[in-house]
Amino acid sequence: MFQNFRLAMAWVHTWFGLFLGFVLMVVFFFGSLSVFDREIDRWAIPESRFEPQPMPSFDEILKPVFEDMQPAKESVDQMRPRVDGPMPEHFDTPVRWGAYTTHRDPVLGLFAGYQVPNANNPDELVWGTRTIDPRTGESLPDDQLKIGSRFFYPLHYSLNLHWKDLGYWIVGLAALIMLVALVTGVIMHRKLFRELFTFRPNKSKQRSILDLHNLTGVVALPFHFMFAFTGLVIFAGIYFPVTHTQLEPLHDLHEVIESQETGLPHERAGVAAPIASVDAMVAEARRRWAAKDMAGDVGFLALQHVGDANGYVSIYRAGTDRIALTGEGIHFKASTGEVLREDPPPSAVERIDEFLTGLHLQHFRHWLLRWLYVLGGLAGCACIATGFLFFVEKRKRQHAKRGQIGSRVVDALAVTTVTGMLIATLGILIANRLLPTNLPARGDWEQYCFWGVWALAMAHAFWRTAPVARARLAPAWGEQCWAIAVLAVSAVVLNWVTTGDHLLKTLSAGYWPVAGVDLFMLVSALVAVLTARRLKRRARPQPADSGELSGEAAHA
Repeated sequence: MFQNFRLAMAWVHTWFGLFLGFVLMVVFFFGSLSVFDREIDRWAIPESRFEPQPMPSFDEILKPVFEDMQPAKESVDQMRPRVDGPMPEHFDTPVRWGAYTTHRDPVLGLFAGYQVPNANNPDELVWGTRTIDPRTGESLPDDQLKIGSRFFYPLHYSLNLHWKDLGYWIVGLAALIMLVALVTGVIMHRKLFRELFTFRPNKSKQRSILDLHNLTGVVALPFHFMFAFTGLVIFAGIYFPVTHTQLEPLHDLHEVIESQETGLPHERAGVAAPIASVDAMVAEARRRWAAKDMAGDVGFLALQHVGDANGYVSIYRAGTDRIALTGEGIHFKASTGEVLREDPPPSAVERIDEFLTGLHLQHFRHWLLRWLYVLGGLAGCACIATGFLFFVEKRKRQHAKRGQIGSRVVDALAVTTVTGMLIATLGILIANRLLPTNLPARGDWEQYCFWGVWALAMAHAFWRTAPVARARLAPAWGEQCWAIAVLAVSAVVLNWVTTGDHLLKTLSAGYWPVAGVDLFMLVSALVAVLTARRLKRRARPQPADSGELSGEAAHA
């Protein structure tokens, strides 16, 4: 079928990359934004614009909030078909309480799981969540969307398609294909190191696009490989499930045996018991961490079998002083404060897993490395986008002669995925500033705006890419670049008008979470304007690209 192995690899690289490149573009872009998801949250929720806070006192602040919590209506409604009889109006048996924070979180997220009477599966719980100001315990409105951590972040690994975990599977397939594309791309490049330093912007359009594709692919090659691989490792439990297969009885038995080995009760005793001072347990955990020369910040705190004699408290270290996602958990008997277990040092395999997971999730305190993650992600976006452009540029004249629309369709989808995605991102930020604060289900409306704006950008892309069928540049690229510039500046101005936090104020106060988001949008506006002007010059009629591109370009 192919003359040699390199041509076969070129075919795989081109077509596999084309079909799943649109998904990878979303993964890379929103993965880059997720590096600063907590900062985007603070921009989107002005009430949270204060400094990050440590885990507050459980006895004084968290316990009253937990006791006041109830499951979310959505969780109760989802559980209703799996219950024999009516659902209770009030849930009186909390099974699990938990609080999680990071060194970048000013607010604190809480969750609670409740036992459901007459449930078909007694182990299945209904859940409630709450976001509070850790300084006072005051609850923030539940319908405020954390755009960074609750929308952009899950979008990059699940596409926010949760039915049957469909989004996870699509992204997992795209990550697997990306590994294939990276390997085939390396095979195609006989002069890999030369590509690292080669970019000829003044050459023909095809040549300069291909140079940029090669350059961004080679420079960030280790980054791209690492993120695709570690992403698959993190979600291996979804791709290779155990708890919902014929191995489920074995999994349940393993949990029982593990509880016997660790001394942490697996079931409730059915005997009521009070909760001792959790603050004293936290102090003891910090003392033990300090003895190991470890930072004593608490990142995760959980109570299992709440109010029961078998209840226990698990306290995990934030672990921001290292790349590996470690917790050094210490577990206490809830009713007495007695230490039940201190997690032993991880095995070699567990250390590798912790390192790979931490490398991907980047919970560490290292701002330079975080910015390198952003640049690596944006390099991936540039590599994919230039791959789309090269595909169109190489084929559009040939397709125009034959009356085929393949190049036009790919170009329209590329516009939708590249500039259209940016427009949708700015659209949700603008909606966040314009929608009334007391609007019911406000967070849902923000998401509707995101998808609606993206759909409009897609419609515009297909409408304005007609010239591609005549082997010309699509006006949609330049027009959407201008739209990005206008929307980015508008979002910055709206933040100023609606909150009073203009750039001079946030910069002078050194409040970088909000200032950084504004600056990033202004830089995006500048890049969009420069790109639009360059595209306008490129749109002038030019002679056909002369010469043949060698190697992978000639056969892609």
